[in-house]
Amino acid sequence: MNSPTITPLEGAGITAPQGWQAIGIACGLRYSGRPDLALLVSDVACTAAALFTTNKIKAAHILYDQPILMHNAAGIRALLVNAGSANACTGDAGVQDCATVAQAVEQTLGLPAQSALVMSTGVIGVPLRVPRMVTGIATAAAHLGPTPAAALLAARAIMTTDTYPKQYAVQVRLADGHSFSIGGMAKGSGMIHPDMATMLGVLTTDAAVAPEVLHAALRYVADRSFHCISVDGDTSTNDTLLALANGQAGGPPITELDSPRGHALLQGMLAVAQPLARDVVRDGEGATRLVTIHVRGAADDTAAHQAAMTVATSALVKTALFGADPNWGRVVCALGYSNTPLDPQRLVLWFGGIKVFAHGVPLDFDERAAHQLLDQAEVVIDADLGLGTGTATVWTCDFSYQYVKINAEYRT
Repeated sequence: MNSPTITPLEGAGITAPQGWQAIGIACGLRYSGRPDLALLVSDVACTAAALFTTNKIKAAHILYDQPILMHNAAGIRALLVNAGSANACTGDAGVQDCATVAQAVEQTLGLPAQSALVMSTGVIGVPLRVPRMVTGIATAAAHLGPTPAAALLAARAIMTTDTYPKQYAVQVRLADGHSFSIGGMAKGSGMIHPDMATMLGVLTTDAAVAPEVLHAALRYVADRSFHCISVDGDTSTNDTLLALANGQAGGPPITELDSPRGHALLQGMLAVAQPLARDVVRDGEGATRLVTIHVRGAADDTAAHQAAMTVATSALVKTALFGADPNWGRVVCALGYSNTPLDPQRLVLWFGGIKVFAHGVPLDFDERAAHQLLDQAEVVIDADLGLGTGTATVWTCDFSYQYVKINAEYRT
């Protein structure tokens, strides 16, 4: 089976695929003078699939979107995203507010009922500012565009404590000559430990994809990207990952994942989702370094993932990383309580390329060299459990003084 050719599209985002328009505007929802409302529209009805937070406290937009996706997964036309208020823990009124702004999108753009979805991010307990949003929707609709600049404005509009917008896009060319594009944007900096942070992600494509295939593809991709990141171990009330496919590239529809076109879709979605996920961690609140944790030799892939995520969420590991301290004991300790099969006599650990622990005891390694390796913007930790063939890779960041400051002052 010939592999597809995947080409990054420099500076592009959610409008890279054909038939998509977007914009981000400032309408005073929380942030003075900066974009805080994003609108994304497909020229035609598209297939939609979503993964939502496993937190039992779910934001109103999730309670609004879920039933729409259950009965109209092939008829979605638009997405509205607001920053500044999470609209979580706002009761029935919060869900009704979602309906009000979604209907405003549909009426303004002349779309069918229940074809617009809603996402929110911001402070939990703060409701939507509906009148401002309705006014903003009219403004946004008048400025929609298919350009990279419009996509960038949308990516900026969904930011909260993020320090930069996160977007990515690729073109996927198949051996038969057909091609399609995939674009994406994401936001997240704190409260990041997705299990489908506040993490929001949107993937768009102009491929034609059956609803059940798109959902299976999204699950596969999430398990290898957004489900492999952690900033602080907190799973948000608002976590949402949405995929939208409008078929405007032409070519045969993708009706099976286990097919050349299905495999190309998976590879293309991964090529967008993984850089976005890494950017979320790289931009973690107060983060000074991106940390990649590889675990191999686990009993199976599930055990490897659990072991890696336990290390990724350890506050002691993350604070040591902030200080570039090659404290192997904290990593070994985290692996030990990860509730995965582990034999200390078989465990081998590396910081960068330096082996620091093997077969139950620490090694005599160059601590200065290890410190220098850890004192970089990107750091790698490798662990071989020596038990089987299970592997996993996850991404995290360090905990700095700034993380505490940002979250201590978040509402004040």
